[in-house]
Order: sequence, then C-alpha cells, then structure tokens
Amino acid sequence: MTAYSQGHAASVLRSQTWRTVDNSAAYLAPHLRPDMRVLDVGCGPGTITADLATRVGSVLGVDSDPGVVEKARALGVDAVVGDVAALPDGPFDVVHAHQVLLHLTDPVAALREMMRVTAPGGLVATRDCDYAGIVLYPHDPRLDRWLEIYRGVARAHGTEPDAGRRALAWAHAAGAVDVTPSASIWCHATPDERAWWGGQWAERIVDSTIAERAVDGGFATREELADIASAWRAWAAHPDGWFSLPHGEVLIRVPG
Repeated sequence: MTAYSQGHAASVLRSQTWRTVDNSAAYLAPHLRPDMRVLDVGCGPGTITADLATRVGSVLGVDSDPGVVEKARALGVDAVVGDVAALPDGPFDVVHAHQVLLHLTDPVAALREMMRVTAPGGLVATRDCDYAGIVLYPHDPRLDRWLEIYRGVARAHGTEPDAGRRALAWAHAAGAVDVTPSASIWCHATPDERAWWGGQWAERIVDSTIAERAVDGGFATREELADIASAWRAWAAHPDGWFSLPHGEVLIRVPG
C-alpha cells in the first residue's frame, strides 16, 4: 500500500525532522489529554511523535522503514517497524498520520485500518499537503517544471499529490460519519526558511528516490533536474521569495 516517492535521503529527513505538533498537528492539539494512548502512523524520524509524547500518556510510532524507526528510537520514541495495512492492535485513543495518505496507493483502506484500531469515541487525525495549491514567488518556469515532475512521478506510482482537498472525501469513502474538516498552511518566506526549504529541495530533486523515478520514468533528464536545483537555490537567495503549501486535515470521531 505504501509507495513513498521521495525515499529517505538526507534532504528528505531534514524536512521531516523540522516537524512538531505546533507546525504540523495544531488541529489535533486541543483534543489531546494526559491519559491518552496514541498511535503515530508513518512516524518517520519521530519529531512529531516525541512532541506528542510530552502531551499524552503514551505514544507508539510505526513506520515501514527500519532506518527511520531507529532514528525515532534515538529520540526516545517507542517505535516499531510496520505497515499501515496492518497496524498494531489497539485500541488507541488517537491514531495520527501526518503526510501519509498522499503516499499510499489506497488511502481509503488505510483510513479504515486506522479506524479499526481506534477506541470507541476516539479520534483518527490526518493531515496531508495539496501540491496543486502551492503559491510560489517570484515566478520561475523551472519551478513550474519541478511541480509538474513531482506530481507526475507521484501519480505514475499510484499515489495522489493533491491529497489535501480529498481528505474529507476519503474519510467518507472509508465509512466515517462524524468528520471535522479543516485546513492550514506552511509558509516559508524568511531568509532562514528559504535557505532551509530551497536548499533541501535543491538536493532532493537531484539525489533522492523522486529524482531516480523522474529520470527512470522519462519525466526529466539529469540535466533538467540540475537546472531545477539551480532554480531552487536562486529562489532561496531572493529577498522576496515566498513559498506556501496548503494542507487538508480531518478529525474522524469513531462511533462510541
């Protein structure tokens, strides 16, 4: 079910380790309590997981990649290797998944599995970005190509890069009835944010799973990817550079 198009190159992990509850799960934060048991699906290197652990009774992280599970454990996170198609049996008070559904070939089945291991009255919480909603300034046609390549590679592997707008539809298709939708945005516009975001994408587009799949699938040449990397560095250095990425979120209340 998992088809992660970016892999776990160093540039990808730098993006993931920036994530916290405040910048990536604020929609869930008001619902957390110290007595809760939480499952963090697709925990990656565990920064959100570790933050959740400071707010609830216990957290278990699960990820399909053994290497990133070890990184999560290095943060003191309780994490196991596993797949969203067969999650650890709960029941959990909250099952959380950040940037997971957009990398799955069957997100609806994944939501059903998350609901299965959630306690009656508990919450399934998902948040996924929507690449078609990106706002980027100043305009550079090479970055238009970056987005075209990224979305093409994702869809060629059966996944949906514009997942955010589908969050509510997928929840309904999974059988959820009590669903609270919301949206939020990542914005990278300060010099430090641009240097970090543009720098990691300049690396990622030439040295990651997405780069390999772009070339192997005929979406781009190595030369074009190198030119796109230059565009990212130019954007990062521009004093007016702006990048915003919307996310769709849902809170599914499992019947009690």
